[in-house]
Amino acid sequence: MTENFLNLCKEKIIIFDGAMGTSIQAYPLTIDDFEGKDGCNEILVKTKPSLIEEIHASFFQVGCDVIETNSFGSSSIVLAEYDIANMAYDLNLTAAKLAKKVASDFGQTKPRFVAGSIGPTTKLPTLGHISYRAMKDALYTQALALLDGGVDMFLLETCQDVLQVKAGLAAIFKVMEEKKKRIPVIAQITIESTGTMLVGSDISSAFCALEPYDIDVIGMNCATGPLEMSEHIRYLCEASEFFVSCIPNAGIPENVGGKSHYHLSPEDFSKILSHFVNDLGVSIVGGCCGTTPMHLKALVDSVGNK
Repeated sequence: MTENFLNLCKEKIIIFDGAMGTSIQAYPLTIDDFEGKDGCNEILVKTKPSLIEEIHASFFQVGCDVIETNSFGSSSIVLAEYDIANMAYDLNLTAAKLAKKVASDFGQTKPRFVAGSIGPTTKLPTLGHISYRAMKDALYTQALALLDGGVDMFLLETCQDVLQVKAGLAAIFKVMEEKKKRIPVIAQITIESTGTMLVGSDISSAFCALEPYDIDVIGMNCATGPLEMSEHIRYLCEASEFFVSCIPNAGIPENVGGKSHYHLSPEDFSKILSHFVNDLGVSIVGGCCGTTPMHLKALVDSVGNK
């Protein structure tokens, strides 16, 4: 499956899914559905597995090649804020198995893949919120469970701190070495509207820090819409020998009535990403916050056969 995915990257544009959080918010859930852990979307793989499967399926139905596990915040670091740090392994394992089940159901007509999502946690080691070792240990448990659950690749995403990325990559490669199994590794950083990562690193310094690692894809996701990523993506495509991914929000989030609102329509979203594919050389595209199956359908229709 590893070779299949990387070979497919050479043959066609790969389409990732859209926003899990936005999709979950569309359902009329109650606090009981979260077992009292309000905002902990990751616990839904345990309490509402059919709902998570339905969301995964909604993106395969519009033609996406890859879905991400509902494990973005399933590190023990984040789960500790809900007093369920001990559930980290089980939630990640369950998230991976759910996604793989859906991918298997849709994999009869064309290859479908599952990316094991590992988010940035809520702490920045560079600012002293947590030690490098503690972050590495937490992400090791997460990566171990995702690999045990059968994911086809690791997706270290929304990275806001170079030290956090290094801890995540160290954990991922330790797991693969111990398990004697190598799957693709994707590292995606987040550049804020200020033009740097949250701790101040720009795109060139972040790339220089990650270039020595044995990763397969480097890219960007979250924080802004695709338009604001243009120059950063251009830099990666010119400087990197890795495949380049771009998975932006449906625009910069705006507060409307106390809720996040994303203004980019499916057509506008796909138009900008099509430019990245056609003119800059991006190999992998998808959607982050605010993107729905309709955003991804527009993207599939635009570049899915390229």
